[in-house]
Amino acid sequence: MTGRIKSPTYAVVEPYELPALNIWHFDFYRFNDPREWEEAGFRDIFASPGLKLAEWPDKAASVLPLADVALHLRTLDDNRREVTLTPGTVRGQTLVRSALEARA
Repeated sequence: MTGRIKSPTYAVVEPYELPALNIWHFDFYRFNDPREWEEAGFRDIFASPGLKLAEWPDKAASVLPLADVALHLRTLDDNRREVTLTPGTVRGQTLVRSALEARA
């Protein structure tokens, strides 16, 4: 994928269609009630094939499906970040294991 990746802060969801993969980037920051997720029709998107990335998932946690992998970024300083991958499903364990093996 090339080009600028927009933050969906105002749109809540930003879709990206690639030839082999659909990606949806969600930003639940402005959600006040987890039921907004259901009312917005996101259940259908999460049930479809593709990659779903969610910022502020705690704002919709009670209705979101279990994440295969939770990715946490921590700022160490102006130029360094720490990334932690936490598997939440068997599929997530396989993905994290594959990522670690590819890095080795």
